[in-house]
Amino acid sequence: MATKKEQKKMGLTTKIFIALIAGAIVGVIMHYYVPAGYVRDDIVVGGVFYVLGQGFLRLMQMLVVPLVFCSLVCGSSAIGDTKTLGRVGVKTIGFYLMTTAIAVTVATSLANLTNPGLGLDISNIEKGEATVAESTSFADTLLNIIPKNPIQGLAEGNMLQIILFAMIVGILLAKLGEQAETVSTFFAQFNDLMMEMTNMVMSVAPIGVFSLIAKTFTEIGFDAFVPMLKYMGTVFGGLVVQCCVVYMIFLKLFTGLNPIKFLKKFAPVMGFAFSTATSNATIPLSIETLDEKVGVSKRISSFTIPLGATINMDGTAIMQGVAVVFAAQAYGINLGIADYVTVIATATLASIGTAGVPGVGLITLSMVFASVGLPVEAIALIMGIDRILDMCRTAVNITGDAVCTTIVAHQDGSLDRDVFNAATPSK
Repeated sequence: MATKKEQKKMGLTTKIFIALIAGAIVGVIMHYYVPAGYVRDDIVVGGVFYVLGQGFLRLMQMLVVPLVFCSLVCGSSAIGDTKTLGRVGVKTIGFYLMTTAIAVTVATSLANLTNPGLGLDISNIEKGEATVAESTSFADTLLNIIPKNPIQGLAEGNMLQIILFAMIVGILLAKLGEQAETVSTFFAQFNDLMMEMTNMVMSVAPIGVFSLIAKTFTEIGFDAFVPMLKYMGTVFGGLVVQCCVVYMIFLKLFTGLNPIKFLKKFAPVMGFAFSTATSNATIPLSIETLDEKVGVSKRISSFTIPLGATINMDGTAIMQGVAVVFAAQAYGINLGIADYVTVIATATLASIGTAGVPGVGLITLSMVFASVGLPVEAIALIMGIDRILDMCRTAVNITGDAVCTTIVAHQDGSLDRDVFNAATPSK
């Protein structure tokens, strides 16, 4: 019986990867060999692919707020002791900010080696229309964490407000104990219900992944990539260094776990994040995978993963670091050491409170550009090919969340090494 379940579980993972590859192949074929027109563009791409892809994303987004809220209430209630919760929170936030600063440093260093913007003919690049983000002071960023109306925060999906309110509810439930047993039971059972709903939605993941990837490649093809190959290569190189070197060194140093085994177990989540390009939609799958395959207690992951999806955007920070050097070189603007320090600080702070949704990195990039006096119009140069990079950096973002969660769980004594060392378990 267990074998059949294991085959079923592995079957879904395999189907998602097959759907991802098949979607890319179908998209490329349609872009180059199917004539543009009503049937291809409106019926297939704008109709079937769009509805199935966005429909799947909406199903995942539907789960995020209730699942995150219930998980955090249960997580902080289980941790109980405010001193322990505070210690976990400080470690998590400190790790997230440190890795983001490292990510920007890696990106700017790599970009200064490859010089992606030198000798670029700007006229050959198809430009988009850049959106400028409103700059928010650090004081207001802190105040925005406190919800004026928690119901409104839940309705708008404001993750930082949801996290704070859920933590307060969970801590008070732990303090009240038996007096609030009915409410505690409700949240625990509702959390189980949301996990089951996640499994149900994930059963249609291959269809959604195929549609999202096929639509992207049908629209972009490879033509838009050619003049931007050096920029893309630099961003991709930075993402690989951050994911496979920086994170894995931290994992080995702080937990002693096998990095290759960790990446193998977490690969399905990375593939899912790549196809959806949204950190928020990956939250349920990350928590479940860390629990079942890595051995991280949901008591920890239900707190750190939603927090990471909100404030830990290392992949986005890498794109922003490379984009700054790229734009400066393309427009012939010299940046000094002080400018790079400013970029590192701004990109790190800009990642706090950034929504984990597709394309948001380009909007916050305008704040980074403004901090060192680069023209915001330069963002338009990279918009055409950003969708593919957005997918790659989302995979890195959620991997960083998972590594941090594993380290914090290990230090808290909430990591089951037997689960990690075992063969991939089944549901």
